[in-house]
This record gives sequence, C-alpha cells and structure tokens, in this order.
Amino acid sequence: MGYEQLTLSAFVAAVADPSPAPASGAAIAVTGSLAAALAELAAAFADDAPSVERAASLRARLLQLADEDAEAYQAFMESGSEQDRSRTIDVPLAIAEAARDVIDLARRVEQRVKPTIAGDAAAAAALGAAVVTAASALVVINAEGEDPRAGRARELATEVQRTPVNRG
Repeated sequence: MGYEQLTLSAFVAAVADPSPAPASGAAIAVTGSLAAALAELAAAFADDAPSVERAASLRARLLQLADEDAEAYQAFMESGSEQDRSRTIDVPLAIAEAARDVIDLARRVEQRVKPTIAGDAAAAAALGAAVVTAASALVVINAEGEDPRAGRARELATEVQRTPVNRG
C-alpha cells in the first residue's frame, strides 16, 4: 500500500514511529506534493489548464517518490549494497528536482492571480524551497566522496536560497 492511501494522521504517525521508513525522505516528498497541490489550486484559479495539468503531475510524482524513498532506504538497511545506497541518493535528488519545478510553476502562477490566491502560490513556492533544501541535504548525507549527484544537490539548494520566494 502506498502512502497516498493512508490518512494524514496515519502517515504522520508512521513517520513518528521509530522504524527505518517512512522517515525524512518520505516526509519531504509528501511536503513537496502538498506544495504542488497548492500550485495546482492557484493555477486553477488562474484558468491555466497547462499549469494545472503540470502541477497535478508533480503532485502525483512526489507522492510516488515518497514511496520510492521509503523502499530505497529500507532496501539499503537490509542489504547494504552499493546499488541500494545509490537509490538513497537518486530518490532524494529526484524529489529536489521535482520541487524545483513546483517552485517555478508556483512563481509563474502567482503573478497571474488575485492577491487572495497569490498566498497559495507563494506558500507552494516556499514549501517547494524547503523541500529542495531538505532533499538536497539528504543527497549530500547519503553520497560518498565526490559523487556528482551531491554537487547537483548543492547547486539546487544554493539556487533556491538565492531566489526570493515572496511576491513582488
């Protein structure tokens, strides 16, 4: 059963349970999915069908990545294999990349909606920035040595820190 099938309360309780998964990666991905949902909402109010479709796709992808992250971490804890360790890097990097797309989408939509809806788009961008930062940290933690994926994660985190999130 995927995390999307759990109630919010059950998911939060599962994260709090002292077990290997779900943990930070899944929580970060679900947060990204919520950011995408807010961007989708704002895009709908902007009557921007392509952005609604893109946000819905990102929302679903980030929920899928929550499951993939938990599976990757659990597999690595059981096997310790290099292949499974690599997945604990690839999945958070995919989360960060998807969240970066959410930020871009939310910022575009934010400029085209009423101020009452702009708050939803701004929240989507802010949550997306937090997701990029947190997922990038996981990549760096899980990578060893000069792994280029850690470099990409650092670039993403730096990029979102330099870009203002607020409207204006």
